[in-house]
Amino acid sequence: MKLLVLSCCAPCSCAAIKHLVDKGVQVTILFYNPNIFPHAEYERRRKEQQKLCRYLGADFVELPYEHEAWRKQVKGLEDKPEGAERCDVCFRMRLKQAARYARQHHFDRFASVLGTSPKKDAQQVHRAAHQAWIEEGTPYWAQSWRKDGLSELRMALIEEFNLYAQQYCGCEFSQKEYEKNNQNNR
Repeated sequence: MKLLVLSCCAPCSCAAIKHLVDKGVQVTILFYNPNIFPHAEYERRRKEQQKLCRYLGADFVELPYEHEAWRKQVKGLEDKPEGAERCDVCFRMRLKQAARYARQHHFDRFASVLGTSPKKDAQQVHRAAHQAWIEEGTPYWAQSWRKDGLSELRMALIEEFNLYAQQYCGCEFSQKEYEKNNQNNR
């Protein structure tokens, strides 16, 4: 199977990549994250993802950083909490682009690790991916990267590779929410 996997960061993708490569799946990691802010954070996550792909034997492809286009998509949702409507829009935008890329480059299916973190709602991601499947015609492979020992493998690989684990989802609004919550917890 030729599989395209949309990834947000190395820590969320590491167990999935290792599992897929070990199973003989031809996996390509797609880095399309126009939500990540600031640009220095985007670069740090991209470089970490590339390094992990090289080490584990997965292909890597990056689409342009379109932060302003992302901002237009989430306009009016800036004050919504993490996990609400802003995330729905963000997931749909990124997964639709992944489905389109998969179709244009003849992948059998596409998948995502956007719901890997326990801080994310995997069902929210799967709903957005299913919509992308309908719109773009590329089948979505819904996987839980938290089951069957993959959460434990993820934690072990994060430690083994000393992966950079960010403290917020990626966008400036989740960053502000994280910073506000940490100030309140001091």
